[in-house]
Amino acid sequence: MNIGIIGSGPIGSCLASHWARRGHSVSIANSRGPASLKQLAAEIGAEAATVEEVTKNKQVIVVSITQKNVPSLPKDLFRHLPKDVVVIDTMNYYPRLRDGIIPGLELAGIDSLWVQEQLGIPVVKVFNSIFAASLKDLGKPKSKSGRIALPVSGDNTKAKEVVFTLVDELGFDTFDIGPIAQSWKQQPGTSIFCRDIPLDELKKRVKTMGADWSLMRDIVIGQHHADEALMETDFPAWLKGMRE
Repeated sequence: MNIGIIGSGPIGSCLASHWARRGHSVSIANSRGPASLKQLAAEIGAEAATVEEVTKNKQVIVVSITQKNVPSLPKDLFRHLPKDVVVIDTMNYYPRLRDGIIPGLELAGIDSLWVQEQLGIPVVKVFNSIFAASLKDLGKPKSKSGRIALPVSGDNTKAKEVVFTLVDELGFDTFDIGPIAQSWKQQPGTSIFCRDIPLDELKKRVKTMGADWSLMRDIVIGQHHADEALMETDFPAWLKGMRE
């Protein structure tokens, strides 16, 4: 497949490397321009490109940047895309540690609803709820037991089917959370965020959360704020808690 990745951070770079190794045609871009990516691209077998170039003639486009920088993307970046292009959102909102308060996002509280509005195109949410190190090293063939499961949400069934295939190729199971309005279940502060759990356990935890965001909003956001505070003061303790 022809895949474009906007963002060269840990998740974007890891995906680019994995997919290039598996024979996909991958181009990667960041805000600093192609020159800053030449070495990385050469090492992993991808092509360094501009943000505009990375969205042209692609079947899949991954947006993997900090949440606060989404409004800085060119306003018409996605307007030329054919309807069958799959746009993946891997991002998470960290108002205390990184992004600052984003008023429009705070209103809804659901990260990817805001991302869709900013990009002007439907997105599929995936790869936001796994550490880059786990994504890099913990994938297993389908024949192996104990594969980590990743939640996926989005409004387009065909787009999600493409994502299911790409995730399986990397060595992970998938679970369809539902429409993008339910993507809050995979945000920071939930019981499935970055837990490296198998499919059966993921399903149990998703079921426990229910489907009513109005009932869960204060719980999820409150836990996310508490986690951010702990990450800021004692990151090893937070990380240990995520592994337990």
